[in-house]
Amino acid sequence: MRALGLMSGTSLDGIDAALVELEPRGEGYAVTVQRFISQPFDARLRERLEAALPPERGSTAAVAQLHADLGAAFTATAVAAIEGDRIDFIATHGLTLYHDGPRSTTLQIGRPYELRDELRASVVWDFRSADCALGGSGAPLVPFVDAIVFGSSEEDRVAVNIGGICNLTILPRGGTPNDAVAFDAGPGTILLDAFVRERTGEVMDFDGMLTSKGTVDESLLDALLADPYFALEPPKSTGREQFGRQILDAHRQTLGGLCVEDGCATLAAFTIRPLADAIRRYGARGARVILGGGGSRNPALVQMLRHALDDAPRIAQSDDFGISADAKEAVAFAILGYETLRGRPANLPRVTGARAPVVLGSIVPYELAVLLAKIGRETGGTRG
Repeated sequence: MRALGLMSGTSLDGIDAALVELEPRGEGYAVTVQRFISQPFDARLRERLEAALPPERGSTAAVAQLHADLGAAFTATAVAAIEGDRIDFIATHGLTLYHDGPRSTTLQIGRPYELRDELRASVVWDFRSADCALGGSGAPLVPFVDAIVFGSSEEDRVAVNIGGICNLTILPRGGTPNDAVAFDAGPGTILLDAFVRERTGEVMDFDGMLTSKGTVDESLLDALLADPYFALEPPKSTGREQFGRQILDAHRQTLGGLCVEDGCATLAAFTIRPLADAIRRYGARGARVILGGGGSRNPALVQMLRHALDDAPRIAQSDDFGISADAKEAVAFAILGYETLRGRPANLPRVTGARAPVVLGSIVPYELAVLLAKIGRETGGTRG
């Protein structure tokens, strides 16, 4: 089955598109990434998104227009990614405009109908709402994929994604997806990126050059780590509502007194310290840590994690397991889309807090009977 996974994350870098070949194998899949592209948002669209995202309060009209315009942007990225190749279906996460896990409230935008009509393929979207309807937080959902792609019968593993928000999945050796422990550890690169944009005009700390030259301000870091989110037990999830630009605003005077390198180092530590604490607390000693997400490409963050963990675990990139760290989440939603089309639950109640397992996503159909018949042939006629 050839699928296109589309993802836009909290960091607002743009849209990721992964063209993947999925071959069902038992309860999991053999995954081959055939093509991956990442398309940045144009400056005006990014400005409009930032004006609608927390802590800002966008109007209903602005949200409706963004829903349509993002749909067009996703479609343009999808067309560029497939390069005229045939695909069987599309799975799109969209972009999270609002998320309140404790209230089981979340909203992803990016109208899917242009995708269906332009690429002539069924689209699976709105993955989080079904979990929220059963009292879950709707996040994180990628741990289900972490378990079937990175789980091992031979060693304990921890799958980590450092995007705008940082999350982790604890995978005990020989475990099933339902044995996974997963949650958002805290901010990923969202604050580091925002700080760099403010102070330098660049979109991120490229190659960790600024962070690597800085010194952590421990007093400021202690103040940041006093956030009550870190004392919560999982299941838990977070987003811009908790760790958006308002954090920089609250500590602007102290940050303003730091050179840009020290500010970067401190905000990087605000990502890594909670992550390392979570790995030590919930992961098995000596577990292999598998990094994904854009933040995993920042050598300073990776080195900071090694130091925080005393180099005890083995740290690898998801690339070492056949899935680009940059493409990981787009690939994950392609797999989640296949699970939806198979009629199989793909949330993990232990992770999201939902009352029960549930089939995720809504389907925008295009010759759906043909697609489902092909899925039946690939899976031996089993659904659900």
